[in-house]
Amino acid sequence: MKGIKDLIGYFAHYKSHVIAAIGANILMAVFAVFSIPLIIPFFQILFQKTPKVLEEPSSSTDVMAYIEYYFSDIINSLDRKEALLYICLFFLVVFLLKNVFRYLALFFLAPARNGIIRDIRSQLMSKYMELPLSFYSNEKRGDLISRMSSDVQEVEASILNVVEAIFKAPLIIIGSLLFMIYVSPQLTTFVFVLLLITVVIIGGISKSLKKQSHAAQSKLGEMISVTEESIGNIRTVKGFNAEKTQLNKFGKVNDSYMRTLTRIIWRRDLSSPLSEFLGITVVTVLLYYGSTLVFSDRLEPETFFAFIFAFYQVIEPSKLFSSAYYNIQKGTAALERIQSIYDLQNIILSEKNGVIKDELTEKIEIKDLTFSFPNSDIKVLDDVNLTIHKGKHYALVGASGSGKTTLVNLLPRFYEINQGDILVDHIPIKSIDLKSLRNLYGIVSQEPTLFHDTISNNICFGMEDKSEDEIIQAAKVANAHDFIMELDYGYDTIVGDKGSKLSGGQRQRITIARAILKDPDILILDEATSALDAESEALVQQALEKAMKNRTVITIAHKFSTIQNADLIVVMKEGRILQSGSHEDLMQSDGEYLKNLELQRL
Repeated sequence: MKGIKDLIGYFAHYKSHVIAAIGANILMAVFAVFSIPLIIPFFQILFQKTPKVLEEPSSSTDVMAYIEYYFSDIINSLDRKEALLYICLFFLVVFLLKNVFRYLALFFLAPARNGIIRDIRSQLMSKYMELPLSFYSNEKRGDLISRMSSDVQEVEASILNVVEAIFKAPLIIIGSLLFMIYVSPQLTTFVFVLLLITVVIIGGISKSLKKQSHAAQSKLGEMISVTEESIGNIRTVKGFNAEKTQLNKFGKVNDSYMRTLTRIIWRRDLSSPLSEFLGITVVTVLLYYGSTLVFSDRLEPETFFAFIFAFYQVIEPSKLFSSAYYNIQKGTAALERIQSIYDLQNIILSEKNGVIKDELTEKIEIKDLTFSFPNSDIKVLDDVNLTIHKGKHYALVGASGSGKTTLVNLLPRFYEINQGDILVDHIPIKSIDLKSLRNLYGIVSQEPTLFHDTISNNICFGMEDKSEDEIIQAAKVANAHDFIMELDYGYDTIVGDKGSKLSGGQRQRITIARAILKDPDILILDEATSALDAESEALVQQALEKAMKNRTVITIAHKFSTIQNADLIVVMKEGRILQSGSHEDLMQSDGEYLKNLELQRL
């Protein structure tokens, strides 16, 4: 029931649409039920029987008596053909109105249905953007995309079924049952038996459906992950002739998903034929038992036909109710996967009334810093102490895995500190407004990050208020303007997926232009030239030297030759600082720096 309540809870922002849809469903149910007693005068004319209700009922609340009296008056006042035409036209109008309100129910529901899906996707995307980097290191991107696509589609399918199952089917069932009880309480007993058997059997069959649906959605997410990885790394796949490896990996997940989905569909599709068989079984009993009542003159034939029609009206919404239950089980399983993301807590948040920091005025202090990634006991950083003064150039060097990138990722609070502290102008970074803290930094990574958009939009990414002149000026400083102007569409050129239409050096210069346009106080260069050829590296290095002017710079490097002019070189190993000093000072000592520098010269 919790899943159904959660689904219904999403309708809160669309009350007017939902109320209109419910109202239309009620009117549709009213006309559906009202069509039942119309069968009686039709068969009375057909069997040439004289209606018994010739006097107006004394009770104003006896609706059925009024209907019988009204049609009795028509049959008695008109000849047989005219009365039959009148009844048929009336019957046609009732069914027309029933289907008009059926359409209106769907018409009013459509904006709510699509609006809820939009809201769920927006909420999920907002949560994705909110969660820290540590979350993404433990999750598969394909599974996250699956929650946004297929899981949301499952919820959408459930939404309509919830409305139909809760607001339409019960109205028709109750209305039809009331008529059946009015006509014959004995026959109605069989209907309750049908519903009871249907609920027990269908409920038993669908018991494991929700669990299987959850597994199917997880398998789909895994399949999308394999697809995304294969396409994203297609050059590596082809370079190592690993197409068959990836196909086998995909095939195993795809087969598993197919088997799970097949079991779900088997169970879901069983509901309709099972309900129909149960319905036909009871109809057979009703036909036999009802006929005996007619033979004994305890029930009029035309009333018995109306009863059968009423029972037919019960069967269809009952089947809808059972199939809706299946779909709702699938939908709530998908919704639980979505809500598991909603329920995650983001520990990296701004404090209330956090300090707004527009610039670095003095220094950044790293004190007794120890850090391990979430759910890991391995210390990536261990008792690190470092002071970074404004306007100086600092270089972090060391082997891969020594903790350099992790250290700079802690400065803008991409991860939360385990022990120790980082102070910006004597203020703990937890006390600084998160947005203003990150505005202090501009980051140029080893792998240029570009989006499938224009060059202009990539440069001003996150800075939509920047003018065209400012974008061009940033590109000039980054040595990017000339090659941009040589492109067919200049700054309006689409760079392709991850900047695939540009060379590595061109992509990197655009990311440098982005960092320059942000005009940060602190520039972080994380192996910004390590993946480039000599010519591209020279152009990028020139751009970096321009960008570094009048800024605090932190450079991460493997090539010691690129950081020899740094004011302070920090040598790291296994998460600890082994040495620090200028290039000249470190050359004088027999330590890790000199050893690695000599190895690079070989």
